Amino acid sequence: MKLKGILPILDWLPNYNKKHLKGDISAGLTVGIMLIPQGMAYAMLAGMPPIYGLYAALIPQFVYAILGTSRQLGVGPVAMDSLLVAVAVSQFAQAESDQYIALVILLAMIVGGIQLLMGFLRLGFLVNFLSHPVISGFTSAAALLIGFSQLKYLMGVDLERSQFLHEILWSAFQNIGNINPYAMLIGLLGMGIIISLKKRKSSIPAPLVVVVLGIIGVWSFGLDAQGVAIVKTIPKGLPSPSFPILDWNSIQQLMGSAFTLALVGFMEAIAISKAIHVRHNDYKIVPNQELIALGMANIMGAIFQSFPTTGGFSRSAVNDQAGAKTNLAALISATFIVVTLLFLTPLFYYLPKAVLASIIMVAVFKLVSVEDARLLWEGNQKRDFAILMVTFVATLTIGIQKGILLGVIFSIINMLYDTMYPHITLNQSSTPLPSGILIIRFEEQLYFANSAYFREKMEALLNPALDAKQQNDLTHIIFDASSIPRIDSTGQKALDYFIHTCQNKNYQLSFVGLPAQMDCSCFESTEEAIKGIQAQTIV
Repeated sequence: MKLKGILPILDWLPNYNKKHLKGDISAGLTVGIMLIPQGMAYAMLAGMPPIYGLYAALIPQFVYAILGTSRQLGVGPVAMDSLLVAVAVSQFAQAESDQYIALVILLAMIVGGIQLLMGFLRLGFLVNFLSHPVISGFTSAAALLIGFSQLKYLMGVDLERSQFLHEILWSAFQNIGNINPYAMLIGLLGMGIIISLKKRKSSIPAPLVVVVLGIIGVWSFGLDAQGVAIVKTIPKGLPSPSFPILDWNSIQQLMGSAFTLALVGFMEAIAISKAIHVRHNDYKIVPNQELIALGMANIMGAIFQSFPTTGGFSRSAVNDQAGAKTNLAALISATFIVVTLLFLTPLFYYLPKAVLASIIMVAVFKLVSVEDARLLWEGNQKRDFAILMVTFVATLTIGIQKGILLGVIFSIINMLYDTMYPHITLNQSSTPLPSGILIIRFEEQLYFANSAYFREKMEALLNPALDAKQQNDLTHIIFDASSIPRIDSTGQKALDYFIHTCQNKNYQLSFVGLPAQMDCSCFESTEEAIKGIQAQTIV
């Protein structure tokens, strides 16, 4: 393998075009500014102290800039993974406790190890098991869970952490009388300002604006004394490297969640990378190298106290729109985080948690896609609609991991159903069909799982189920196998049975487009087969 394939930075850095510098600097600073409030907000969502959000925005970016193949992907903490982290670890330790923090960092190490191994084994295709209906249903449900999980900060009350929507809403309802009006006002104003600024002038970093206003408001009016929860002291300085404690019992407890996080994180990153890559033609996205890059980003991030990270949609979109052409933009963003950690953390002491909650809620509620469900229903794709709804409801009611697993299982069942009971088309031809000819088109591979169905359908077609006139006129059968990619040994026996049945009934049988493995003469198209039959009739 070429060194550039292992270290993609060697592909763009030696040939760096100075014309890109302005755009990279602009994008790097813009995303760096975004990352400060986002990082702290997503750390809070993950059950971690806010400073860990800045740690998660630091080392993973540096590592991805060196190893990643996308030049606009913004790697760091994201809402979906943060929620999965909280769900995975909260069952074993109290949020923000030393044990909790240690488990989260260990989880990041395991996630990185899984992604790295998948990259080396070239297993990027596994993400294909997450079909669009599963992704849409899971994302919409997770967005609702993420959004409503912030009610505790918006209401200013201590609600019990849960991964079930009904439990969150019930707990909030029970505490309506305990709402802190100042926290609620701060949160609602924060959401209103973010939404308003995004509509009027999207170039303004709205999350940073509400952070600054929130800090000034709490400090000026002493709202922390009125029960408004604030971030308080954020440690100053860069994270110290330390290897996570590899406790075998903890690894076993976290392994299932780590695998889910590894797949979901890769799915998010590769989907975002490919969406942005459409507008660029000067590089290629290499999925397996992306796995390696994300894996190393999480492993090195864990060593420097980061929780699991991946590519974020909003940051990547802003990165691209702000003019990023290379991963120098990511290096600049990470450098800005370094400056913040060294000099600016005292400024965030009075930052109200309600503001961070407002940032999260605005970011995730737009991920709820009613449109996907509507299009599937109106497009007569009822089974895909059912998969979406099953994933959505299951994620909300029985748990995030079980929800996505159930969606994958239903997708696989749906795929197997299509192969076991494929569509059979009759008399489809671009030329007029002479009397006495029946064209049968089997639109799937012929293998052990559908061979019994094939025999049953062929018997029905060749027996008096056909109307009497057609039965009497029928002399030729054209079996169109152009949609059959392969035939296994069980399928071969089913096909032999079909051939013998045709012979017993004195039907002449012609084949079209049989797989190369079949040692049998056949026509290239049904039109050629029809001409061949007509030529035989004339003779």
